[in-house]
Amino acid sequence: MAGLTKTTPTPENITAHQASRCLEITFNDGKTFRIPFELMRVYSPSAEVQGHGPGQETLQAGKRLISLVGLEPVGNYAVQPEFSDGHNSGIFSWEYLYFLGSQEADLWKQYEAKLAAAGANRDIERKVEMKGHGCASH
Repeated sequence: MAGLTKTTPTPENITAHQASRCLEITFNDGKTFRIPFELMRVYSPSAEVQGHGPGQETLQAGKRLISLVGLEPVGNYAVQPEFSDGHNSGIFSWEYLYFLGSQEADLWKQYEAKLAAAGANRDIERKVEMKGHGCASH
């Protein structure tokens, strides 16, 4: 999920909707996604969430009401959001945002299954170390 290729769709418009807590992105291939801030936060590509390798992921719980307090461009290839819990180290490439938008339903299922297995939920913040069950395997 790194960088741009000639076939990577690029955004034509990005809008942060605070009331519905989602990032709306229209790509140049005609696809539009409304990615919930919560999904972005729990699947952040940061080392804090993903770790530095397989098996080092940290499950993010209690992020249902997360909001976006900032969104900075990173060159011509990504944005770096700042979330209301202070997390701001994830750089979301266009390719990764497209992945989150296009795979949203499956990602939610996987996330909810991980929460259930850990005895955690979307409403109570609790970080749980996950061994071998990260986004890198998707």
